[in-house]
Amino acid sequence: MYLPIAICVLLAIAAIVLLIKIYLMKKSAKEIAEKLSEKLSADTNTLIDISSGDNDMRALAENLNVQLKQLREERRRFQHGDTELKEAVTNISHDLRTPLTAVFGYLDLLEREEKSDTVKNYLGQIRGRTEAMKQLTEELFRYSIVASSKPLTYEKLCLNSILEESLAEFYGAVVQQGISPEIEITETRVERTLDKTALKRIFGNIIGNAVKYSGGDLFVTLSGNGTTIFSNTAEGLDSVTVGKLFDRFYTVETAGNSTGLGLSIAKLLAEQMGGTITAEYIGSRVVITLTFAEK
Repeated sequence: MYLPIAICVLLAIAAIVLLIKIYLMKKSAKEIAEKLSEKLSADTNTLIDISSGDNDMRALAENLNVQLKQLREERRRFQHGDTELKEAVTNISHDLRTPLTAVFGYLDLLEREEKSDTVKNYLGQIRGRTEAMKQLTEELFRYSIVASSKPLTYEKLCLNSILEESLAEFYGAVVQQGISPEIEITETRVERTLDKTALKRIFGNIIGNAVKYSGGDLFVTLSGNGTTIFSNTAEGLDSVTVGKLFDRFYTVETAGNSTGLGLSIAKLLAEQMGGTITAEYIGSRVVITLTFAEK
């Protein structure tokens, strides 16, 4: 009669001990998870330290600390390399300006000389490619500057006004390309806290890209929720190409035009200010959507 009672007591004690053990392990696991998340999100050299005395949980924390040390070392090496790359890109793009200026000077001199139609054609091709190289060099320089850690200056802006200003600046280019733009800007005042220079550069780069690729049309809409849509016909592109338009150093050329880095800069700036930008190819049209959520 007493044996079953003793066994029950022992089982009850074992169950209580097991429950306490499970509770402490769950507490330790939660503590490790929280501290790991904290270490990954913060720029700190401290490691994970837990209150638990459990050997297995402490061993887990120690293994994670080893991985954290390796991750931080890789991050430092990446940041150092990224800084060096940005400096090199800035220096190279700056140094290219001098020889390009000289090339344009000699082209101007050559074009004043007597020459055959064949030579004129060759000079035209050279000037066109040199212009493209100059444009890419300037975009590369601007990209390296934008990608630097220069802080943005935030202020409350009216998207309606900034978009109208940006469109007005491209009026000459739009007319020259024979484009008939259709613009719909909401009468509702759309305000967002953004950097004015960065926002104008985003709008300008997107509009400039649309002008290059447009098949004769350009649709721009700004809705009351802060979403701006740019759309134009682009027969020479496809969904794969359009999906890569925001990639760094990915260029697309059609009829002598190249996207360069303009859209990459637009994406970088938009994301720095908490916005989103996407590109789609729908029925032979490029559709770029830019959204800044209200904060």
